[in-house]
Amino acid sequence: MMLYHFHDWQKATMAPLRMMAEATHAAFKNPFFPAAHTHFGRTMAAGAELFERTTRKFAKPIFGLNTTRVAGDIVAVTEEYVLQKSFCNLLHFKRATTSNDPRVLIVAPMSGHHATLLRGTVEAMLPDHDVYITDWIDAKLVPLSKGRFDLEDYISYVMEFIRFLGPDVHLLAICQPAPPVLCAVSLLAAMDDPVQPRSMTLMGGPIDIKAAKTSVTEVAAKHSMDWFRRTVIQSLPFYYPGAHRLVYPGFIQLNGFVSMNVERHIGEHFKLFQNLVKGDQEPATLHRKFYDEYLSVMDVTAEFYLQTIERIFKNNDLAEGRFTWHGQLVKPQAIKKTALLTIEGELDDISAPGQTRVALQLCSGLPDNMKKAHLQIGVGHYGIFNGRKWRESVLPVLRKFIREHSAAPVAKKEFA
Repeated sequence: MMLYHFHDWQKATMAPLRMMAEATHAAFKNPFFPAAHTHFGRTMAAGAELFERTTRKFAKPIFGLNTTRVAGDIVAVTEEYVLQKSFCNLLHFKRATTSNDPRVLIVAPMSGHHATLLRGTVEAMLPDHDVYITDWIDAKLVPLSKGRFDLEDYISYVMEFIRFLGPDVHLLAICQPAPPVLCAVSLLAAMDDPVQPRSMTLMGGPIDIKAAKTSVTEVAAKHSMDWFRRTVIQSLPFYYPGAHRLVYPGFIQLNGFVSMNVERHIGEHFKLFQNLVKGDQEPATLHRKFYDEYLSVMDVTAEFYLQTIERIFKNNDLAEGRFTWHGQLVKPQAIKKTALLTIEGELDDISAPGQTRVALQLCSGLPDNMKKAHLQIGVGHYGIFNGRKWRESVLPVLRKFIREHSAAPVAKKEFA
């Protein structure tokens, strides 16, 4: 239970060395310092930057999406919280336009990274959609007085957000949220709630972990729940707002992700060093942009993490018809008004192809013309919602599906 304290102590002890590295970097990047223009100077600056970055504690990034292009015109975008709760803020990217585009709620993962990991997803959707996103709050910042937050609370939050946004909303769940979003829509359908989404897109999520094995599912199967409680659950130190809350620390999650592709990450940092020495700034800038986001992590509550492991990754409750919410059985077959699209990546090693499209079978109450599966060739987990193939191949499928299942005809646009 002292791992969190040790982690923070280690960061603190590195602070003097990190400050020395920052000073060294500043000196050898100064154009008035003659050595800065030599190979030796560039090597010193590159080494100092690499050391500083590998010992830094990365803060939560900002979205920074101030403009977008709507119907050919550049319009301003304002970020506003339209609903604030203890563990999540509902963030709206308000566009300065009268365009009547479909309203989309992006349900971001609460699995160690901030919602800003989906910046590229939001940015690509803004021109043609009215976008909202769940901005989950770092558990270390939530006082114990705010209570617990588990998987069933997550489902309740999603249901509340859907009701807040109204019946014309379209859902996009990326990775971890796929099961709770499917549960939320199933429950609204079973209640015959007047506010049910027009469509639901599940993207690279673990609906049925038995459909395809990954290293993630193997870890869950290999270890007992007691092992997870003893090994990865930590008590927050007293100096955090959420002091003494039990959490699954973001730095442990990050270590798990990095260990899956450790050689690749080492290689990327070595390439950064080489590019900095050569003075090739474009790839260096792209590296910084990606890793500033990737290395920024947040904690999640212990109860949410443990329930997710047990009910989704060990017991496979949703796929096998046993998942309950406050004692009520979740029945995906009750969904009759919400169209369903599943999107998977051919090379996804986190939620492998097959795990997500099982949702199409579970939602047996939907006719075939309200269900669609898309497998994107040549991309891994992050490629289905970020990058060139997301923009050029996946987004057109999603955009078309949303418009086909909107409440009312939406003004046609010419899409490139």
